[in-house]
Amino acid sequence: MHVRVVRFADVTLASVEAVLARIEQAGGPPPGVPATRLQVLFDEAQGTAVVLQFFDTAQDMSSGDEAFSAMDPSETPGRRTSVDRCKLELDRTASS
Repeated sequence: MHVRVVRFADVTLASVEAVLARIEQAGGPPPGVPATRLQVLFDEAQGTAVVLQFFDTAQDMSSGDEAFSAMDPSETPGRRTSVDRCKLELDRTASS
């Protein structure tokens, strides 16, 4: 499993809501993005967001990275500050 971690600054509630509405309307990832999971984290007080995009393979992440990098910046929740391309080494939940 691989995760593309994208950080944004200058994020507003309105911009997050607009992105979430587009995602819901699309019903899945954009064409050319073989993502298997998506998480959006938003810190309204700081005006920041972190988007986690999950992929089965490094090649899938590379394909998704190309598609996301080609997107119009106005389609993002704010100003992109960094992109990390990671291999998921541990995914653990606490047991009750």
